[in-house]
Amino acid sequence: MSSQTPRESFTSRIGFVLAAAGSAVGLGNLWRFPYLAAQKGGGIFLLLYIIFAFTFGTSLLITEITIGRKTRQSSVGAYTMMHPKFSFLGILTALVPTIILPYYCVIGGWVTKYGFEFLIGNGEKIAKDSEGYFDSFITVTSGGVFQNAEVWFLIYLALTAVIVLFGVQKGIEKASKILMPLLIILSIAIVIYTFTIPGVAKGLKYYLLPDFSFIKSFKDVADLLLSTIGQLFYSLSLAMAIMITYGSYMKKEEDIQKASLQIAVLDTLIALFAGLMIIPPIVALSGGDPSQVNAGPGLMFVTLPKVFVDMPAGRVVGTAFFILVFFAALTSSISLMEAVVSIVMDKSKLKRTAATLSVIVVSVILGTLSCLGYGPLAGIQLLGRSFLDFFDFITNSVMMPVIAISTCVLVGHVIKTDYIKNEVLLSGEVKAEKTYDVMIKWIAIPLLSAILLSNLLA
Repeated sequence: MSSQTPRESFTSRIGFVLAAAGSAVGLGNLWRFPYLAAQKGGGIFLLLYIIFAFTFGTSLLITEITIGRKTRQSSVGAYTMMHPKFSFLGILTALVPTIILPYYCVIGGWVTKYGFEFLIGNGEKIAKDSEGYFDSFITVTSGGVFQNAEVWFLIYLALTAVIVLFGVQKGIEKASKILMPLLIILSIAIVIYTFTIPGVAKGLKYYLLPDFSFIKSFKDVADLLLSTIGQLFYSLSLAMAIMITYGSYMKKEEDIQKASLQIAVLDTLIALFAGLMIIPPIVALSGGDPSQVNAGPGLMFVTLPKVFVDMPAGRVVGTAFFILVFFAALTSSISLMEAVVSIVMDKSKLKRTAATLSVIVVSVILGTLSCLGYGPLAGIQLLGRSFLDFFDFITNSVMMPVIAISTCVLVGHVIKTDYIKNEVLLSGEVKAEKTYDVMIKWIAIPLLSAILLSNLLA
């Protein structure tokens, strides 16, 4: 960072924690976590997730946040400063949020559309033919301007950009201090409501109690471990340049290790709440049929609308749920855009407004491809995938594990872990020091390599 340009910063640790936790708490928590927990043994998955969150997860979080705070750079400059031979990691980390942001905003547009429809009382209309309604919407074939997925994508992208334009303190921090408490309050309220649904006990049992019946071989055990670690890795916004960027805005006197634990706690709690919001009601209202807990977009946009209209006060609950998901998505898309804007500002010396506008232009182009990839451009496939699915695969399944593995090699075996621990010591103790060393040097690398390999072979 140029010495002439003072770096923005969060005003307090709570501001930093809420912003970083807001980044971590996203669509992965509210739609991927519940169905994975349901499919991978309920309580077994939950227990493993909690264990890995406070060992593997916090170790990687501490590493990325510390890199940002120590270098006072966004990811491109940070990796170059750490070791010139690892500067390629800076380029890779810059590409990840650049690619993810547009398609994430497309999905954010879907969420915004559904929240709006439930708010104006159209939930029952959607539920009557939820699969047909969703297919018609995302293929951009439904009539009317506000029935067009491209329009909702642009609305959602604009909302994200407005907050980023206001900067770190007045935009990101202030928004996070409003959105995260609201998100937590809504989560608790919906969870309490689900406990009142007749037959919910069977769903709670299905979600919370360990179920070993799906484990029939060593392959099933390995699949459980990789699914748990993979979900945690993606959920915490690791290897996306985000935590490095946010770390670069963190004041030197703030305790990195304590902040990282607080982020992990908030992220894990929201994920657990998401399961309680989704799994028990679906099982209860489907006559105890757990097969309704399906994966992918179908869970949120096809199954849940049907569940909401069958509930007492379903319109209110459905609206509250989609507002909750909207808040979670927005805090994540803000962090994705900020990571890219920060990189553009650092490397080009553009001011925030110009940098944000340049990011918007790229996002509109790539996001439009993702939008139209289910409709007019459906015939164009990349590695047998639509544009959105390809962008998701190349970032989440390939680039992010490569970045995380390389970062662990750099920190654990090239510049050594003292590089991180000395920075952490400036504002607090280094607790569980041996655990951190073992995780970064010996545990994270093979686990992340296994995730990468399984993704490539899938």
